[in-house]
Amino acid sequence: MTAAFLPGLALSRRFYAERVRPVLDESFPGLPYSASLIGWGSEVLGFDSPRSADHNFGPRLQIFLGDDERAGAVREEIGASLPGEFHGYPTVFAASGASPDDASHWVEVAGLGDWLTGHLGFDPAAGVRLLDWLATPTQLLAEVTGGAVFHDGLALTGGGLAGARAALAWYPRDVWYYVLACQWQRIDQEEPFPGRCAEAGDELGSAIVAARLVRDLTRLLLLMQRRYPPYSKWLGTALARSAAGPGLIPLLTGAVTAATWPDREDRLCASYEAAARLHNELGLTARLDPLVRPTYYDRPFRVLGAARFAAALREAISDERIRALPPIGAIDQFVDSTDAIGNERLRRAAIIAQLGDQAEST
Repeated sequence: MTAAFLPGLALSRRFYAERVRPVLDESFPGLPYSASLIGWGSEVLGFDSPRSADHNFGPRLQIFLGDDERAGAVREEIGASLPGEFHGYPTVFAASGASPDDASHWVEVAGLGDWLTGHLGFDPAAGVRLLDWLATPTQLLAEVTGGAVFHDGLALTGGGLAGARAALAWYPRDVWYYVLACQWQRIDQEEPFPGRCAEAGDELGSAIVAARLVRDLTRLLLLMQRRYPPYSKWLGTALARSAAGPGLIPLLTGAVTAATWPDREDRLCASYEAAARLHNELGLTARLDPLVRPTYYDRPFRVLGAARFAAALREAISDERIRALPPIGAIDQFVDSTDAIGNERLRRAAIIAQLGDQAEST
């Protein structure tokens, strides 16, 4: 790289406008296609920085066709027309860890439906079932609905990339309520544990559970703001850029950095109450008391009683089939292994088992 850092979305937008689109206009006039940068990569979510340029970074984008029939010819023509560099970045480079002999340009050409099915496990143009919503990690939903669309010629032939992204823009109401309820349920199940650990003389255990609760609160706050939580590396960044972030970041940071339980409890409780107030502001259910309780049974640990919010959300679900589901949630609310969550067959098998008889009908 010989140039100053340029954010990936801006780089790809220029790359398409200045180098890729002219090739398509000249060599494939009238070809219906869509062009974008979506999918993997910190730049898709706008989280990239100069550090991001150390691997798998450069001028890249996707060209989506109605099918794969002409993909090879389009990709070859683009490759033959590209310069060696673009704004100081090489246009041909190898993937991280690969041999330099495997270097190629990074304009991916594919049929739109095939690409979406490969990335998500389903094509949203055919409809998004409950199984699809629950089996898809929020990171993947963020990847497909994030980034940028530079051209959407496929929309003229029906559907297109914008249509697919619109179908995935956010959960249907009842699915959203269900996911929120399950997230509150996770918090309720561990609220008293940091205090009990500290009482037993285990400050490390108290800090570990507090950090788990902060992670669950962060995901909850993003879900309440209709933002798909990214994977762990970007959770704090995503919350900081949300409307609720400025008020919550100091409290959540304080909870994980506090050296002793009293300080940790103060900040956790303030975070619980802030999340509860946001719930009330959204008007998803009847207003609930947002204040923490002074004890947990007879134990001197302050808790919100997050199960109250989970129960109210479940009661507000209109679809009885969704309301009757176990309080487990979407796949990344109960599967934490990177290898497991990256395995489409495992994800969908787990959700099929959760849905039971509903698996084929929803």
